Amino acid sequence: MCLLLNWLPSPDPVRLLVKVQQIVFTSSLLPPKSTMQSFLQYRRMRASVKSDLAHVRVKAAGTSSPNSSSLETKEVPDGDVSQSNDLEKDKTWASALGVRISRPAEDDGSVAYLVDWKDGDPQNPHNWKRSQKWACTFAVCLLTLAITIPSSIDAPVAEAFNDHFGVSPMAGSMTTGMYLLGTGFGALFAGTVSETFGRNVMYMTTFVVFMLFILAKAMAPNFGGAIVFRFLTGFFGSTPMTAAGGTIADMWSPLEMIFCVPVGAMTSYAGPIVGPILGAYLPQIGFRWADWLALIIAGAVLAYVFLFQPETYRPILLEWKAKHLRDLTGDARYRVEEHAATSTLAKRLLVNLYRPFVMTYTEPIILIFTFYLTVIYFVLFAFLNGYPFIFEQTYGISHSMTFILWVALLVGDLAALPLIPLIYGWAKKAAVKGTLTPELCLWYGMLGGSIMLPISLWWLAWTCYSDISIWVPIVGSAFFGYGLVTIFTTTFLYTVFVYGVHSASALAFMTCVRYIIAGALVPASIPMYQNLGPHKALTIPAALATVLAPVPFLLYKYGARIRGASKNAMRH
Repeated sequence: MCLLLNWLPSPDPVRLLVKVQQIVFTSSLLPPKSTMQSFLQYRRMRASVKSDLAHVRVKAAGTSSPNSSSLETKEVPDGDVSQSNDLEKDKTWASALGVRISRPAEDDGSVAYLVDWKDGDPQNPHNWKRSQKWACTFAVCLLTLAITIPSSIDAPVAEAFNDHFGVSPMAGSMTTGMYLLGTGFGALFAGTVSETFGRNVMYMTTFVVFMLFILAKAMAPNFGGAIVFRFLTGFFGSTPMTAAGGTIADMWSPLEMIFCVPVGAMTSYAGPIVGPILGAYLPQIGFRWADWLALIIAGAVLAYVFLFQPETYRPILLEWKAKHLRDLTGDARYRVEEHAATSTLAKRLLVNLYRPFVMTYTEPIILIFTFYLTVIYFVLFAFLNGYPFIFEQTYGISHSMTFILWVALLVGDLAALPLIPLIYGWAKKAAVKGTLTPELCLWYGMLGGSIMLPISLWWLAWTCYSDISIWVPIVGSAFFGYGLVTIFTTTFLYTVFVYGVHSASALAFMTCVRYIIAGALVPASIPMYQNLGPHKALTIPAALATVLAPVPFLLYKYGARIRGASKNAMRH
């Protein structure tokens, strides 16, 4: 802070921006102290580079390579390598370091050393032990759970919140709407910025600010402050919703992702369902406890991530390696290929921020999935206001018990778990035959999800009558939970499978649109249920879900053709 204040009087705004850029660059890329594991990872990489250099020098000392003399000194290799006639020897040291020699098309004598992983490199996340990969996957699952629970945990205490601040139920529902809006807008930046600075820097910095705004909302003195803090909480909590898919893609192979991505997807969807269950009886001890409980959960997750989560993003890890090579050899030609085209941090950040908007109008898969998930999210969060109309007013049960009934959705979520080993088994057989394609991911939606979703909504709409057993709509809720989680799993997995390292950018637009539209419509769900009643209010999304039901089947048939026309899709 003192350094920043010292620079504020500078009359040159360009100079100030350059210095701010340098602060961000050096604090996020070079000394990686965002988590304990990434700091240790950075040091291990330096030790590994030292060891590789020592091995190359010892080996070169006993050869007649033209570069032997330079290899014995600090530089490995020296500037004469571009003029060497013994390129095979050059490739030998390059392979040992995981470096590719890049020569420009015009032979002007310049050479760049593009840093990559050496064969079997233990620093490469794809080569980590399976237990370490699962620990990282578990960490991002906890992050998504911690930021989705607050989106719905305050629904059971809404009546006490409204009474305290003297606002109407529709105005009070803006606390949920503003959280969703904040998450949507934040998603445009969080995932894509993680493709500039790395995953952990974004996880840690945004998550700390996320917790500070939960605290601010818990202590808000008035309604205006509460909804502003809710927006900012959602804005800074959006990172895991987009970057988590990228973290998983950083570590797992396409075949492995078919098993591990659904675990993460089902966990993230469990958050909004678990929230009302946890908050069901909080009105008895005070509405502010919804925020305190969310803060406690977030604090526990933050501690776990700080202690155990390493960095996984390939370009950042290779940037660390390139820096170590530059420092240890004194040769500035070691560079990362992903950063070669955009030499400055500002340019890379601009490219990554621009990518989701480009993918919006060039990727029809993203547009289709965005519309599908928007319908689902509106229904899910409209249930926060609709459940009292469906169950409490119809069957006369208590307010707390109404939100305990969200357990039925959680049961539906858990019922989808057996699909994971089933579809993974099919994927392994397809991989052996060489026919593994992203379209196999669509089976999560095709095995009842796309069909069960509209059926469950019609079921709920026209069975919530006082003369029909309450267990009938409860069972319908369970089927809705199953349909919801399988559709989300299909879209999430298919997107990560297709777009790979840029999946965070692909998920950014999808997350943004569905959260913003759902957030804008959630306050309108109260007059919708009041004026139309639960039967007609649920009929509208049921009809939309019916129209969308064929989407997974159509993509299964035509997905390969659509992917073939994409510039961003990975080739499988």
